[in-house]
Amino acid sequence: MASQPRARTPRDFARRSEKARRKAKSERTRPIDIYRTQEKHVPTSKEVVDRTLNSLSRLGSQRFAVAPYYEHFDRWLLSLRTVLSEFESSPALAVDDQFAKECSQVLSDIELALKERKVKEASRDEAIQKSNQNLLDARTVLSQTEREYTAKARELAASKEHAVKTVASRVGKLREELNRIVKIRAGFLRGISKKAKAQKEAEASQRLDSTRSELAKIEYSFATEQEKLQKEYKGRRRQILEQIANYEKEIENLEAGSRIDDALDARRAGCDALMNAVNAFLERSQATSETTSPSP
Repeated sequence: MASQPRARTPRDFARRSEKARRKAKSERTRPIDIYRTQEKHVPTSKEVVDRTLNSLSRLGSQRFAVAPYYEHFDRWLLSLRTVLSEFESSPALAVDDQFAKECSQVLSDIELALKERKVKEASRDEAIQKSNQNLLDARTVLSQTEREYTAKARELAASKEHAVKTVASRVGKLREELNRIVKIRAGFLRGISKKAKAQKEAEASQRLDSTRSELAKIEYSFATEQEKLQKEYKGRRRQILEQIANYEKEIENLEAGSRIDDALDARRAGCDALMNAVNAFLERSQATSETTSPSP
């Protein structure tokens, strides 16, 4: 009896499907050598020239919005040199000595112009920074002077109050004593003669006048000292305010006197000169090519 073929179970189909999926996944994830499937594009001479001229035009119009501007110059020069280096090293072109000489001269001129701008801007910034520091110091001294004056004035007022209070208290007691003597009734039967009363009254009055004179001297002394302190303070304050005004004027003149910008004029002129050098090189190359080409 012939054997019947075994029917495939769902498990067999599942195994075959899983194997097919692993094979497909392996083929999808297999790395493809792009260098074998696609040739690397080499820019033509026209593409190199267009790219260079566009880059030079962009660099010639680039603005630096944030000061200090000289901090951007080195980066900008590096970008410019990179553009020229890529142009000169392109296999689609063969630059001549004249082009290299012209570019070298233009780069030197640009570097010199930017260096002068850098020195000028840095010098101005340093002067402004110094004036600002002087202004800050002067304002600090003014505040310190005002605090010192206030402290000395309070101290003087406290000393005056203490000294005057002590003598004024004596004046009050002497006035009371004089009033008491004046109210005494003199006579033969009063225990004190008119002559003795008059003498006591005169002595008390003299002591009162002397103490009053001492009080007046104290008040005058403190008034003189206070006037001297205030005079010195006003003179010192006026001097400091004049210094502050001078520093503010100096800063204003520094900021307005020398105009500082991002050297766009010099950078644009340099890039224009380099673009002219590129175009001149192309004209020479074309003329040389036409001369060396065989006649039809």
